[in-house]
Amino acid sequence: MNLSKKTQIFYGMGVSYAIADQIFAQWILYFYLPPESSGLKPVMAPVLISIALAISRIVDMITDPAVGYISDKINTRWGRRIPFIAAGSIPLGLATVAFFYPPLGNDTITFIYLAVIGSLFFTFYTIVGAPYNALIPEIGTTMEERLDLSTWQSVFRLLYTAVAMIIPGVLIKIIGDGDTVLGIRGMVIILSIAASLGGFITVFGVSEKNYSKGETSKITFKETMQVITADKNFIYYLFGLLFFFVGFNTLRATMNYYVEDIMGYGKSQITIASAILFGVSALFFYPTNILSKKIGYRKVMLGCLSLLTIFTIMLFLLGKIIPVSFGFILFGLIGIPVAGGAFIFPPAMLSEISSRITERTGNKIEGICFGIQGFFLKMAFMLSILILPFILVLGGTAGAVTKYGIYGTAIFSALSFIAAFFFYYKYKEN
Repeated sequence: MNLSKKTQIFYGMGVSYAIADQIFAQWILYFYLPPESSGLKPVMAPVLISIALAISRIVDMITDPAVGYISDKINTRWGRRIPFIAAGSIPLGLATVAFFYPPLGNDTITFIYLAVIGSLFFTFYTIVGAPYNALIPEIGTTMEERLDLSTWQSVFRLLYTAVAMIIPGVLIKIIGDGDTVLGIRGMVIILSIAASLGGFITVFGVSEKNYSKGETSKITFKETMQVITADKNFIYYLFGLLFFFVGFNTLRATMNYYVEDIMGYGKSQITIASAILFGVSALFFYPTNILSKKIGYRKVMLGCLSLLTIFTIMLFLLGKIIPVSFGFILFGLIGIPVAGGAFIFPPAMLSEISSRITERTGNKIEGICFGIQGFFLKMAFMLSILILPFILVLGGTAGAVTKYGIYGTAIFSALSFIAAFFFYYKYKEN
């Protein structure tokens, strides 16, 4: 059965859990450890916040392959993946809201609360996210269909993320009317409802059973891991993905420093820089899709990594050889290869790999493949967050960020992209 355009769009709309992801990334630390000008008070000691969030991230890394494996073994009249999205969407929204209602007055209780809620948040995030991504090889029967599903997912992921970045300020002002806590809580409730509802568009709009054969994995967890680790292409892909996102996460995190400290602009221009990068990226979703159908993923991915390496080195030269006025153009150029590398290719390429593993072994283990990918994505995030502060303060005193350190992040990102190029070069596309 051919995959209709309507089904592809309904699938893409289900990536609304990206809203919850953006809330966590942008507002959790702001709420618990606010700046002086925010009108908020710190909830507890910074070290306790860090430890609590680290605990939740460890739980997150463990649940990724576990949820994927379980979804491979399940078969219901609604399918293997849809039931997980249905079961996890509302609890994910509730856990997101719960972050912003911590018990106050006792640091120990608040610490336990944050660690528990954080663990629940990432558990439900995985329950929704891993099966959602595994739907691509589940309902897409050809490379073209799987690429189209990944492209629609990328389009809506960018839209949801943009909404979650732009609307909060307006909602906080309207709802709070001068009460920042009330405003943030109201904003989070509204966006969390939207995050949950989007998942149900996929639940009710995608008839998984009409496309899937309902086959399940018949092998144990140990046997599954043996099958996966024996696939060199999967290993090359995972390490290519790891190094790509270490570089990209670092690049994304240092955009603010480049705009303010290197280019000499204010905070409003930070939003403009982000809008340019991701806006250009969105414009290149379709060209990337068409080109990949003609020549495959590997060549396009290698081209993306080559461009990213060149543009990142140009960032190192910004304000030296390259005038700072070229900075916004450079962010736009970076958006071109990001379209494929960061958005379209991760789910699309892994769909092809997992489908080939299924054809070779006779066991449908797409879920755990995406779960392991989730583990590597979280590892990339943790590595970049751990390394970035040390680079930013290079050559400075008293832990202050230096221009030398900011330029150093560009070199680090470029080296990460070169490492990713090596592993994707080793990847053999059949």
